[in-house]
Amino acid sequence: MYTDMFKMFSEQAEKSLAPYQKFNALMAKHVEQITELQVNAMKAYSELGLAQFKAASEVKDVTSLAAFNGQQMATLTKLSQQLMDDSNKIQNIAKTFKDDVDQLTTENIKAATPA
Repeated sequence: MYTDMFKMFSEQAEKSLAPYQKFNALMAKHVEQITELQVNAMKAYSELGLAQFKAASEVKDVTSLAAFNGQQMATLTKLSQQLMDDSNKIQNIAKTFKDDVDQLTTENIKAATPA
């Protein structure tokens, strides 16, 4: 008697907590994606900044200053492109997350609404 009651309680608890588990798994997946993107972006920006610092430290005369200044436009273009790429990646992750949450919500509403 108690075994059946406990089994029924466990099944009901599992069924009612399933949406929370699905949402938590979804959230963890997207936090992982955002974190990976941020780590990669930080690495790329740090490398770019360090390269610029090294290039600036090698300026010793007017000729090397002119060469350094000539590289700045290419560096700014590269930085701008990296920022645009990162922005697009964040937008894609956010859109995927929204779509996944919408789908999960729809599934939960259908499951909760009697036919």
